[in-house]
Amino acid sequence: MDTRASSPAGEAAAGQRLYEFAAKLYPICRSITGAGVRQTLALIRARVPLVIHEVPSGTRVFDWEVPDEWNVEDASVTDPDGRRVIDFQAHNLHLVSYSEPVRTSLSLEQLSERLHVLPEQPDWIPYRTSYYRRSWGFCLRARDRAALRTGRYKVEVRSSLAPGSLTYGELAIPGRTREEVLFFTHVCHPSLANDNTSGMSVATALAEWIASEPRRFTYRFVFAPGTIGSLTWLKRNEPRLRRVRHGLVLALLGDPGGLTYKRSRRNTSEIDEVVPYVLAAQGTALPFSPYGYDERQLCSPGFDLPVGRLTRSVNSGYPQYHTSADDLSLITPGSLHGSLEACQRIVEVIESNQRYLNLKPKGEPRLGARGLYGALGGQAPAEREHAMLWVLNQSDGAHSLLDIARKSGVPFATLREAAGALETAGLLAPARAHSTRRHPPRKKRHGRK
Repeated sequence: MDTRASSPAGEAAAGQRLYEFAAKLYPICRSITGAGVRQTLALIRARVPLVIHEVPSGTRVFDWEVPDEWNVEDASVTDPDGRRVIDFQAHNLHLVSYSEPVRTSLSLEQLSERLHVLPEQPDWIPYRTSYYRRSWGFCLRARDRAALRTGRYKVEVRSSLAPGSLTYGELAIPGRTREEVLFFTHVCHPSLANDNTSGMSVATALAEWIASEPRRFTYRFVFAPGTIGSLTWLKRNEPRLRRVRHGLVLALLGDPGGLTYKRSRRNTSEIDEVVPYVLAAQGTALPFSPYGYDERQLCSPGFDLPVGRLTRSVNSGYPQYHTSADDLSLITPGSLHGSLEACQRIVEVIESNQRYLNLKPKGEPRLGARGLYGALGGQAPAEREHAMLWVLNQSDGAHSLLDIARKSGVPFATLREAAGALETAGLLAPARAHSTRRHPPRKKRHGRK
């Protein structure tokens, strides 16, 4: 059953639902730990049955350590006239993430060392962090910084940095096999819409869709803080990583840019063939690089998982990146829905991309006698029959359906249906299953008497 939206009205409604969920997530002040992450995961958990994990501060994670938990109640800078000229309540990007608590009075000259602006974009607030170095600071529009006048400013950051935990959510949707497809998205950014309420919204809807019917693979979704979250997940799941057959990091999926696939470190993983085929002329494929999102950790040489990354614009690849201009006006229902549909098509290919063996490989079998071919001869085969001939000819156990699709130009979905009909007619068998039937285990031979 295909539960994708199939009409313009259905697509518009599906896109609107994605946008509304992204908008619901947008106001939350998230960081790599703390109440904002838990609040975010609670909203996702209301739609899909996430398992929430709490990993204590101080836990060793390879070369890293889970930091103290950070939470913030309020933060402000008040000018000599008593006006809040920088206000965390107005926009959570105003506070440098992981700012330690402070209450002091400074001259404008002293305060300026703690202020961050974008001179080239005077109306945008930059996004800055200080996760692993104790510090504090504020971000503001360059035009607002220019308006500050000489005098003393009262600074207050009501935050806490204390032992707590790192929080991440995980959902496993069992399939017929234990082999896994991994989807990973980060949940650590504050009010940034494309980066990454778009990724969370698309991943949540994708999980709902995958759970709607039985699947071949087991699907695992991880919603975790960037870098330290993926490292923590890898550390806690190291014995199970050999099951991962395919994976995608999902991020930046709501802006107007075309879809972009970043290849895995291996470059020859099946996912590196599937995604470019699905995107075709509608997207771009980039080589792997050790810069970006959590694919850096999942593809680090000690793991080298078959995981690529799907975005629209890439990180640092659009002017609004990591600024207050990455707001809800940057993402659109149409872009979100297009991203979801691309993920669904990727899943459909992954599910069906098998290698087959032609059980009657000597010449063409009689398709008409089995009700698989048109009754009237002498004319070119129809698309379905053409697909059957391609599948039969190439099914030697070495070519997958995706290989055949790329070689023949016949759509993958048509080849998948043809393979199903041929298998039902007894002309085709999955290569692995057929190999097992033809070559039973040899009986143990004993020594000569």
